[in-house]
Amino acid sequence: MAGVPSFISEGPWLGLFAFLFCVVLLRAQGTYWVGRWVRSGAESASHGDEERRRARFARRLSGPSWDRAQDFLDRWGFVGVPLSFLTIGFQTMVNAAAGYTRMRWDLYTAAMIPGCVAWATIYSLLGLSLIDAFGRSPWLGIGVLVGVVALAWGLTRLRRSAGSDARTPR
Repeated sequence: MAGVPSFISEGPWLGLFAFLFCVVLLRAQGTYWVGRWVRSGAESASHGDEERRRARFARRLSGPSWDRAQDFLDRWGFVGVPLSFLTIGFQTMVNAAAGYTRMRWDLYTAAMIPGCVAWATIYSLLGLSLIDAFGRSPWLGIGVLVGVVALAWGLTRLRRSAGSDARTPR
């Protein structure tokens, strides 16, 4: 396949999976610890440079997405952590909320690992499928890519409409 690095086109699926697993594990742990760091700064009384940095991060951890992530963790507990890895974007807020609410690190990590496995599996299979489709025919690759985007868009719309129905007073 032209333009594709040989370690992807010729390498085993397990190699790509392991790489993506490490990426998502480090990202999730980093997000969790940023949430804890922000929480400890929010409880601090002094206002030095460190606290200003924490306050800047804390402002980013606010709004409807943040509220949904905290509600999600309140409802599902540590089971919500691996479930969040099946979403796009929402997992970051859930991981930060887990740190911010001081979910025990050992429980968080035990719950996070199956989520990382699921995420790495999905992305490695999807990535290799797209690479293979583009290698066979650019039109096939574009078709697969359009299909994936349409599916993601449809699922997002479905989730949002289900969420708005749940908030409608009866």
